[in-house]
Amino acid sequence: MKKQIRILLVEDDATDAELIKHALRKDGFIFTFQRVETSEDYMEAIDKEVPDVILSDYALPSFDGYTALSIAQKKCPDVPFIFVTGTMGEEVAIETLKNGATDYVLKLRLARLAPAVTRALRESKERSERKRAVEQLRQSHEQLRALSIYLQEIREEERIRISRAVHDELGQALTGLKIDLSWLAHRLPKEMTPVLNKARDMSAHIDETIQTVRRISTELRPGILDHLGLVAAIEWQANELQSRTGIHCKISSSLDHTVLDEDLNTVFFRIFQETLTNVVRHAHATRVDVNLREENNRLILEVKDNGRGITKEQISNFKSIGLLGMRERASLLGGEVVITGVPKKGTRVIVSIPLPLPATRTNKRHQQQHPHHENSHSRRSRGSATWVETNPRR
Repeated sequence: MKKQIRILLVEDDATDAELIKHALRKDGFIFTFQRVETSEDYMEAIDKEVPDVILSDYALPSFDGYTALSIAQKKCPDVPFIFVTGTMGEEVAIETLKNGATDYVLKLRLARLAPAVTRALRESKERSERKRAVEQLRQSHEQLRALSIYLQEIREEERIRISRAVHDELGQALTGLKIDLSWLAHRLPKEMTPVLNKARDMSAHIDETIQTVRRISTELRPGILDHLGLVAAIEWQANELQSRTGIHCKISSSLDHTVLDEDLNTVFFRIFQETLTNVVRHAHATRVDVNLREENNRLILEVKDNGRGITKEQISNFKSIGLLGMRERASLLGGEVVITGVPKKGTRVIVSIPLPLPATRTNKRHQQQHPHHENSHSRRSRGSATWVETNPRR
């Protein structure tokens, strides 16, 4: 059984209106029907109840089809609009279709009306379903984006909490244990050489454990990022890379301010960490050049290595979780990550994120957290740029 439809007819001739109704009933249409002749009645009918399809004559004494089409596109753009007219040249017919009409039917060939209405309603339904699907997809994407932001925040908060616990509680406990061991060793008789040697070994082992605790705490969330800013944190991370791997790192920065928005600091630092991880694992590079700058109210981080060069297939591989994570982090702040590679010449990663308004360039976490121990680093200035050439520890 066909569903009842609402038809709005713009027609000044009652006889023609009856012929149109007859043609539709003959093909089995079930409908409610309203005929109007003036623009006032036409707009009132649309405002009262949006029809399923609009049929309109092309020329009326006090109204015209073009005006009716224009009104329909503004008030109900998804409703099919079909011209049903006595005469219409080919050029005029093409022009009406270009202007948004769904179809046209000559009154001398009303047998075409029912198929035209059927097709128009079907296409309208398909468009509505597509729009609904797109809207649902958009809402789903927004929900996933909100969830991703939430998970990123929770992960960083958890890193900070664990870093503090490891550094403050475990670190202090180990320090206290070393003090107690030292107290005990100084009270042992000198002739108890094996016991004294064991105490010294235990003290050295505690020192190593304390350094391990500090390293783990720093890797979880480097306090230097919160207290000294992004540039200092990048310098420290580059120095750590060179100390562990021997890969030469050169850092340049032309930022006038080192304390940026908290979220911006975190995103850039985590992307930089992932980039260096990829260099170590895949690039087989011996040198990494890093540049941090501000252009057109955007913060730009460029990392370039001299390794084997990433391929297009690797860049587009959906299984590359690290690269996907980098892009997702940047997109959360309205930014982007562009990765290019040249075989045997290296890979270039450019991260670009809009800077927040000047009033918001504050490090919130710096005001909320207590400072804790951090590895030292060195910098030297050349003009407006800060150049850092990290050297392996000896």
